[in-house]
Amino acid sequence: MGRVEESIDVDVPVGVVYDQWTSFENFPQFMEGVEEVRQLDDRHAHWRTKIAGLSREFETEIVERVPDERVAWRTSGGSVKHTGMVSLQPIDATRTRVRMTMDFQPTGFAEKAADKMGVLDRQVRGDLRRFKHFIEDRGAAHGS
Repeated sequence: MGRVEESIDVDVPVGVVYDQWTSFENFPQFMEGVEEVRQLDDRHAHWRTKIAGLSREFETEIVERVPDERVAWRTSGGSVKHTGMVSLQPIDATRTRVRMTMDFQPTGFAEKAADKMGVLDRQVRGDLRRFKHFIEDRGAAHGS
């Protein structure tokens, strides 16, 4: 099983960051490779991704949600197997540290090779940088 851990500091209050991070349908605006996220209900979402040339569709289930602190999820059904958590830590009244942790099970030669080359690590790092620009440029959650 692979693991990715990345963090970034954003110049936005923790409540705004939490509101944006729980607006799943906006993820394609800052997550490379995420083509669509459709919220099915309060706990489930359907994802369509294309990462490292591999197209996938899968569902996630929110397994923990603590306002202004963290959101944890896992995939449910399908061939994509991963769990993850985004935790938020206020640095001060206007800045927040965002930490993403994902555990995943690569399947097939291409996914295993991409894991060994650090493709997902770079992708998560880039997604967090894009999230930082996305949220700081707005100063408020979009689509929440």
